[in-house]
Amino acid sequence: MRVLHEPGPDAVCEGGVEQRANRGGSADDTGGPGRVLAAEAERPESALANARGLRFRRELPEDYAFVMDVGHTSSLPLVGGPRWAVVDMLFVHLPLDVLWLVEGEVVKTKRLRRWTGVGVGKADTIVELPAGAAEAVAVGDTVRVVEVRAAESSDGAGAGG
Repeated sequence: MRVLHEPGPDAVCEGGVEQRANRGGSADDTGGPGRVLAAEAERPESALANARGLRFRRELPEDYAFVMDVGHTSSLPLVGGPRWAVVDMLFVHLPLDVLWLVEGEVVKTKRLRRWTGVGVGKADTIVELPAGAAEAVAVGDTVRVVEVRAAESSDGAGAGG
């Protein structure tokens, strides 16, 4: 899996915005304005793996992301919409950039300190990245988690045949 970032429609071409659109090249190799936030993304396969998250890890590759699906919207009146999601850093040895997403749109970003950081926001997906990886991501931007096909990950060097 790969995590892709595309600046929102309100992005202005001043200072870091133009740089963030061009840094790292096209997000999906089609010449679009986005970029790859993480070339390697992990989704937990169980509730226990989801709860453990990145706890106890001493290092992360700089192009890595941990992606958690935290639930979909509720259809109940007055309490509908995305769920509240809490991220805590207890036993997490590294600072993280955390993105709260609703249907792919960034609704909150926060850098959490190791061990003591806590963040709360409404989301259906949470993306955790090494600190600094999401510096150019802003509320309103789009972040997508996409599967990478085997042909793309082999860089065109097939077995032949």
